Amino acid sequence: MAIDRAQVRHVARLARLALSSDEEERLSAQLGHLLDYIERLQAVDVSSVEPLSFAGDAAQGLPLREDVPHESLPRQIVLAQAPEEDGQAFVVPRIIE
Repeated sequence: MAIDRAQVRHVARLARLALSSDEEERLSAQLGHLLDYIERLQAVDVSSVEPLSFAGDAAQGLPLREDVPHESLPRQIVLAQAPEEDGQAFVVPRIIE
């Protein structure tokens, strides 16, 4: 399946990524290869394979840590990492009119 540069450019714009022409070309090829591989995986007959409830060894269980609450980061430290904030929360573009 082919992904053209226009589709890469469109997705990059939605993700707010600035890509050079070389990057657009390379990503177009890489995404095309990825979709080809997914098509190959879909062709595999898995009708006789039982579904898993989770990935891993069910007999051994999952190594889980104890769920202990911790203090969260101070608001100002978190907001300082945001591209835009108003002192209380992140500011994001409105997407619903």
